[in-house]
Amino acid sequence: MTNYTVELSNIVKYLGRRLIFDGINFSFSSQHIYGISGPNGSGKSTLVKIIANLISPTRGKVIHKNNLKKVESVKLHNHIGFVSPYLFLYDEFTAEENLLHFSNIRGISFNKERSDFLLNELKLIDRKNDLVRGYSSGMKQRLKFIFALLHQPPLIILDEPTSNLDNPGKEKVYELIKKEAENNLVIIASNEDSDIALCGQVIELEKFKRAI
Repeated sequence: MTNYTVELSNIVKYLGRRLIFDGINFSFSSQHIYGISGPNGSGKSTLVKIIANLISPTRGKVIHKNNLKKVESVKLHNHIGFVSPYLFLYDEFTAEENLLHFSNIRGISFNKERSDFLLNELKLIDRKNDLVRGYSSGMKQRLKFIFALLHQPPLIILDEPTSNLDNPGKEKVYELIKKEAENNLVIIASNEDSDIALCGQVIELEKFKRAI
């Protein structure tokens, strides 16, 4: 089992002169599900992007460790599975072609067995050879989960994970999240009560706002 940790040390973020959050100190570790909550515009997506090293904080540090060894930023993408509304899919490719292409981008061999397993789990196996442009928004959301989990990452970051999903889709996603958290670290950013209910600890961003 992998021991993956993330340490947030005095994270501060401004956009221009607007304070997004100030003084976030928090530790994440494997075998747990953590939440990041707050109303729309509170900075949930900003914080998960900082954790994933997609953007930098104004001040503070984010330290990733895998089995007590620091993960270098240039290799971080190989340790993270990311689901978000802003994740891009290629509409002109089939689902399987998307997954193959993403594997090539990561520089890893395409694992067809795991791909088919996840496609089956998320009820897309019969549509894997269809162009993604013909997918519903819910089907695209489920495909994003497959993309995130395909390389079996130790850190899974989910930004608004159940957007566009119907109730059966949500239940399947929740089942997968709980299973992944048995060995891995899962972080969920959401203002959906049912998403946050999965989380053992929650960062409430409204507590980290101060006047300039």
